[in-house]
Amino acid sequence: MRAVSRPLTIEEVDLSSPGAHEVLVDVAAAGLCHSDLRFMEGSFDHSLPTVLGHESAGVVREVGTAVTEVVPGDHVVMSLSVFCGRCALCRSGKPHLCVDKAATRRSPSEPARLSIDGIEIAQFLDLSGFAEQMLVHENAVVRIPHGIPLDRAAVLGCGVATGLGAVFNTARVEPGQRVAVIGCGGVGLSAVQASRISGAEMIVAIDPVSDKRDLARILGATHAVDARDPDLVATVTGLADGLGVDHVIEAVGNVVTIEQGFAMTRRGGTVTVVGLVPAGSRVSLPTDELFYERRLQGSVMGSNDFKVDVPRYIGLYLDGRLNLDDMVSQRIPIEAINEGFALMASGKTARVLVEFD
Repeated sequence: MRAVSRPLTIEEVDLSSPGAHEVLVDVAAAGLCHSDLRFMEGSFDHSLPTVLGHESAGVVREVGTAVTEVVPGDHVVMSLSVFCGRCALCRSGKPHLCVDKAATRRSPSEPARLSIDGIEIAQFLDLSGFAEQMLVHENAVVRIPHGIPLDRAAVLGCGVATGLGAVFNTARVEPGQRVAVIGCGGVGLSAVQASRISGAEMIVAIDPVSDKRDLARILGATHAVDARDPDLVATVTGLADGLGVDHVIEAVGNVVTIEQGFAMTRRGGTVTVVGLVPAGSRVSLPTDELFYERRLQGSVMGSNDFKVDVPRYIGLYLDGRLNLDDMVSQRIPIEAINEGFALMASGKTARVLVEFD
């Protein structure tokens, strides 16, 4: 990515040799995420030029001298929840909120991890996954069994882990509760699955695309509602006996859907915002409803401890409770990445995956 609102270009990028705590990975597959699209559209700032991509899986090629958790040949998933392991939040069990990510990056006096003709290329979210190889800090990778296909494993790096974690870790949905999921892309569909696994009594999938609503039903939704319903809030609350749902998982990142979600909750209900809301946005809520303990909260990467969570999610996949096979709607070569993002922007697909030879 060299400029906002411009097509991505395919270029040769030089990678440095792994430092002491770094891992070089041959990438097998990388998912296209709406977060990448938001940066491409300019909703958020990032140093340019950069190599996008932050949802990847591959095979370790080389490791630094101090790396102990992986060795060449290991299969790994990469996560943007790279953590220092030393700050107060890391030590308190919240590595996804790490405040010292700089400790996992190279200092200005060191050679850049990525460069072209000696000019530094910014590393996107500490990863840069739309590439044949990635050079990352060891705390950005987790080893996975060879038994799970790498294309399925790739979506665990962001979309699936975020949706599952939003339900399991942030919202903590309990058996018998009622859940509405707004947005049925990769994150939302994962939240639907997590709600089913958690034992939710009712799972309402909300999306304007009928095919995605149908897929949500396959993955566990008990009801599916068109997001364009002019009486959307009334429709959803009506499904929940007129009282509203216990949890809303907002997987769009839109002020309107956040406010709609808040209106769908019952007294004591919670809205968990997972979607990436454009910087500077403001949400308006009726403050009198806060008196009845309605809550609005955010969720970063599903509040994950990814080195613990990803192996658990793989276990759910291997025992048949988590469906990753139907999560990927299309596979493309890297040469078609701009077409892949156009398809994602149309809202007609769950997850597009770039596969490397």
